[in-house]
Amino acid sequence: MEADFIIIGAGSAGCVLANRLSTDPGARVVLLEAGGKDTSPWIHIPVGYFKTMHNPSVDWCYRTEPDPGLNGRSIDWPRGKVLGGSSSLNGLLYVRGQKEDYDRWRQMGNTGWGWDDVLPLFRRSERNERGADEYHGGDGPLAVSDMRIQRPVCDAWVAAAQAAGYPFNPDYNGKTQEGVSYFQLTTRNGRRCSAAVAYLNPVKSRQNLRIITHALVERIELDGRRATGVRYLDRGGNSRTIRARREIILSAGAIGSPQILMLSGIGAPDHLSEAGIGLHHDLPGVGQNLQDHLQARLVYKCNEPTLNDEVRSIPNQMRIALKYALFRAGPMTMAASLATGFFRTGPEVATPDIQFHVQPWSADSPGEGVHPFSAFTMSVCQLRPESRGEIRLAGPCPRAYPKIIPRYLSTGTDCRTIVEGVRVARRIARHAPLSSKISEEFRPPAALGMDDYEGTLDWARDNSASIYHPAGTCRMGSGPDAVVDAGLKVHGIGGLRVADCSIMPEIVSGNTNAPAIMIGEKASDLILDGPA
Repeated sequence: MEADFIIIGAGSAGCVLANRLSTDPGARVVLLEAGGKDTSPWIHIPVGYFKTMHNPSVDWCYRTEPDPGLNGRSIDWPRGKVLGGSSSLNGLLYVRGQKEDYDRWRQMGNTGWGWDDVLPLFRRSERNERGADEYHGGDGPLAVSDMRIQRPVCDAWVAAAQAAGYPFNPDYNGKTQEGVSYFQLTTRNGRRCSAAVAYLNPVKSRQNLRIITHALVERIELDGRRATGVRYLDRGGNSRTIRARREIILSAGAIGSPQILMLSGIGAPDHLSEAGIGLHHDLPGVGQNLQDHLQARLVYKCNEPTLNDEVRSIPNQMRIALKYALFRAGPMTMAASLATGFFRTGPEVATPDIQFHVQPWSADSPGEGVHPFSAFTMSVCQLRPESRGEIRLAGPCPRAYPKIIPRYLSTGTDCRTIVEGVRVARRIARHAPLSSKISEEFRPPAALGMDDYEGTLDWARDNSASIYHPAGTCRMGSGPDAVVDAGLKVHGIGGLRVADCSIMPEIVSGNTNAPAIMIGEKASDLILDGPA
């Protein structure tokens, strides 16, 4: 088989590329996805992440290595293994990050990636139900909607945050990010709008586009310093090869893209030798620069019912299901969080460095069920961690999961920021009208003093979790540790690009799905403008 373009990974960026590159009927495009089709109804029901996360039929179900920054704990890293990738099982939150994030990318030498460059791409991708303006698009493929559900405890949190001195911001994706707000979602008419729904479904019948699911990539075929094809295992375990006439684009994500490069002999010589892989091209930055947002989840018991109570009884569950079936409304339209806030931990910080996700329910993790008491959750994460981890191969077999080494909380800034984030959360909880709804501080316990730095840090190490935003492992830029250039071309290899969150030199200040889609839009323009 031959194709002009081979795209590896049908996630947030890969679906965009499949759509945009196949607009030319003369270009044959093949999209390879390790997972299956997005046929599960739980993918398309917004609250379905409770069923899809940690479900091996659609989730890679990765786990990190034991991490010293988390007191030796190993934690879950869900990643989508299905058409749409992680956009098919994420929390549906539409967040772009700060304009300063992209201007920093440009200042690092990545021409064409400043805010003024990427804003048109965000607008092109977006169909915001509020309509088009200078910051938002009104006719793009990706549907963006306001919440269809409200809960008193979240409204009380928004009011309490304002009482604590944080301004209300009706559009955190607009002129400025800072302030307290309600999330917008990637939904359309009460249903999830994944990258597959937005970009793939409208074009999947194109004669020049072939989508191959259950295709586990073994390696990229190389002829000298040029990528010439992709070798993959089909559903039956047979090894097959597709030849690329023009380009191969890796969009397998911050774990999969560096893994495939290393399996292909592209990476650090010592590590490849240790993993039993022959060196083809010395590129030591592959798998390095790993970044993620670590969340501390504070849980407060309430003296009034929350969603925990609504979903525990069978009659209530039936009423909720009926409301969704008839009206596409109610709790089943809910994203992972309702309210948010982007705050600065001190006057010396130029832009927000912490983000809140506020939920009218509490659980140890999505997929494990809610707590058996009335409660809500305040999650706080550091937006720009300094800690850097890495992805390493566990061996030469493509079925072997790579080692994920995040190195959370390994710098003083990261430790101070998460402690201050927890303090900010606890201060907000002491303001009306939220304070009157709280019956008990559950996590962390009230006995933990507000000024106990070491105690708060140790609690965070014992209780924090990923908010599922891995990035940075195929860093864009120049220098010995960069993997791709500003055109997303792999340094030293022709015909090969990377387009997903792995190319971020620094993680954006917010959720990563919208930026991943933007990266797909940018990559399609770069590819159509000229060959790699």
